[in-house]
Amino acid sequence: MTEYLIYFNQQWVGDHTEEWFRGRGPLARAVVDEIRDAGVYVYAGGLEEEVETAFSADATSGTLTFTDGPFIETKEYLGGLTIVDVPDEEAARMWAGKIAEACGWPQEVRRFKPQGPTQ
Repeated sequence: MTEYLIYFNQQWVGDHTEEWFRGRGPLARAVVDEIRDAGVYVYAGGLEEEVETAFSADATSGTLTFTDGPFIETKEYLGGLTIVDVPDEEAARMWAGKIAEACGWPQEVRRFKPQGPTQ
């Protein structure tokens, strides 16, 4: 099995009414339930939209520094993610498609690098 990250940037969501969002929530939850029932669920969750509440940890200078706010100023930021553990890319595409249809906005899919054996 291979783990895939299915995610979206908050900016891909677009402007919609509260009613529209309320209608999407149950659809998205149903897909997550379907992923669980299929036995391929690893994790799913949405992130808070207030990017100002983010903080960064950086040790590249040799000294660990924490900074309030995102690591870099950017127009795009992660809005939510799902991780599935599926047999192949075809299955990852299928779940990404179901999530995209339920949410009403695009999803990007990336495969996790294989992990070496644990000792």
